[in-house]
Amino acid sequence: MRMQCLDTKFFTSSTSLAPIQLPSRMETHLWYVIPNEVKSEQLLNKYLEFLPKSEKEHVFSLRGDELQKGALLARALVRTTIARYQINQVSPRSLKFRKNIHGKPEVDWQQIEDWHPQQLHFNISHTKSLVACGVSTHNPIGIDIEEKERKIKHSISSFAKRYFSQQEVQLLCSISDPEIQRQEFIKLWTLKEAYVKALGRGFSGSPFQTLTIRSVADSKESFHLSESSSFENSDIVVESLEDSANLTGDWQFALLELVGSHYAAICLRKDCANKCSHPMKMSVWRTIPLVEDEYVSGTDSVIAVGGLM
Repeated sequence: MRMQCLDTKFFTSSTSLAPIQLPSRMETHLWYVIPNEVKSEQLLNKYLEFLPKSEKEHVFSLRGDELQKGALLARALVRTTIARYQINQVSPRSLKFRKNIHGKPEVDWQQIEDWHPQQLHFNISHTKSLVACGVSTHNPIGIDIEEKERKIKHSISSFAKRYFSQQEVQLLCSISDPEIQRQEFIKLWTLKEAYVKALGRGFSGSPFQTLTIRSVADSKESFHLSESSSFENSDIVVESLEDSANLTGDWQFALLELVGSHYAAICLRKDCANKCSHPMKMSVWRTIPLVEDEYVSGTDSVIAVGGLM
């Protein structure tokens, strides 16, 4: 991936970021970019300009064009997404980040007189074929993206016994069809990743074996995520095996199928003011930052998956 010089004539004032209103309480915005759709080296160079020296060095330290491009797109997507929401004309390049004690990235807002930024939370996830960024306000968010065709090197049962709870292992072992078993494994993994990332404590602080993800719904049908859809009766819940009195009732989940090829799990802490009255709502965009944005909620590109088996 050659990203050395930039022809500034390629980018004009028309390539600005369209401003977006911040999500309301218990609303999540999800932005995703498909790396194969980003083909211009000039555009990649423009993204590179957004990054400080340390992030550039990290991108170029990765081996292979594909990994470098994915890392660059992830950082560009985060910066351009957050910049959309700021009425104070924050540029993607000016944003600074810090990590909490467990390593979860957060925006390090600069102190500006008479400007108080919103409580914006974000989380990023990517595979080689899709990069996604979730955004919420007031409430922590975690997302995870996995390819539906992800291959498992070892047997599902042995892999699950290493990382999953006993209840989850029993669920997977009860599925006789290997393909269905593999799909359910990926769904579980994606949901657990999203939950751990929402907690912001890292994998070591929330080992997969210490929590169970399960479905409480009778229906297993899938449905399209319409523009006004919400997850008012989320049928996915989490149970902590170490501390049953903590965490479990504070979170909502959404499980989506993106562009027919990926599972996306979103975990959002419920509104502390009234945990029963604010269902999670979802808006989804496909984007090529600085080039085009497409609102895809209510299309075949975004389908909500009705829980687990």
